[in-house]
Amino acid sequence: MKRSMDLCREILLNLEAQPFGSGVIEVKIRDNTELEVSYHLMLLDQAGLVEAENLSKSTQKMKWRARYITWAGHEFLEASRNQTIWDRAKATMAEKSVGMSFDIVKTILIKYGTEALIGK
Repeated sequence: MKRSMDLCREILLNLEAQPFGSGVIEVKIRDNTELEVSYHLMLLDQAGLVEAENLSKSTQKMKWRARYITWAGHEFLEASRNQTIWDRAKATMAEKSVGMSFDIVKTILIKYGTEALIGK
């Protein structure tokens, strides 16, 4: 399965809207299957952006549920929150034929966010 940075961002936005302390959270994202969301929750957990729990052992299929967003997850979410900046970063990477590596995405988002803040 291919990683989707758009889906990662949508999951983080969805989690942010949930109340904290409600246990494991089932994330549902329109137009994505439960398997796609579970896979991306696993990736976000591995990247340290969320704390998630692997419930796969008890269900015989991939099933990850989130607990909360980490500090690093909130930092990425803040850098990617503005839709215009997010779209601009994606367009830049596509134009330059650069893959959406997490570190590259975050660097570009911070650059464009800084430019928007200081007016460049």
